[in-house]
Amino acid sequence: MIKILRYTEYLYLAVCFFSLYRIFTDWNTDRQSAYLFIFFAVVSIGMFLFRRNYRKKFEQRNSDNQR
Repeated sequence: MIKILRYTEYLYLAVCFFSLYRIFTDWNTDRQSAYLFIFFAVVSIGMFLFRRNYRKKFEQRNSDNQR
C-alpha cells in the first residue's frame, strides 16, 4: 500500500511538470489556457506535499505499531 502512495505523489509531480510545460508554450498564444494550467500546477504541488506528508505519517504510525 505504501508503494501506491509513493506513486501517486510522483503522479502529481508529473501533472505539475506537464502544466509548467503548457504554461511556457501557451503564454503568448492563449493566456486563458495558461492561467488554467498555472492553477493546475499550484494545486498539484500542494497535493504532492500533502500526499508526501500523509505517507510519512502513515509510515511512522506503522513503524510505531510494529514495536
